[in-house]
Amino acid sequence: MPGDVSPLRGEAGRCAAADDRREGVQPAGPRTPGGEQLMRYEIRVEGHMSETLTSAFPELEHVVMSGQTILFGSVVDEAHLYGLLARCQSLGLRVLEMRQLPE
Repeated sequence: MPGDVSPLRGEAGRCAAADDRREGVQPAGPRTPGGEQLMRYEIRVEGHMSETLTSAFPELEHVVMSGQTILFGSVVDEAHLYGLLARCQSLGLRVLEMRQLPE
């Protein structure tokens, strides 16, 4: 309808998010020093990991509950994620679940 302005669209019907990208506004969330968006992941591992094993993942936090250890934290990119999974494999850890956490 004429005169209606959506919160996502400007006066001329343009998408506000596209306007923000053109103006250099970046979405919220953790970023690398180079400005790349970090993703947050959770990796559930079978059993209670010792402090020695959890120290193999210094970039992640952990919590132990219900017979599982949950590693969680920011992941820089896909290569970092695959590196974390390879580390789990090399340490003989059984990964039960891996998922990206919402922002």
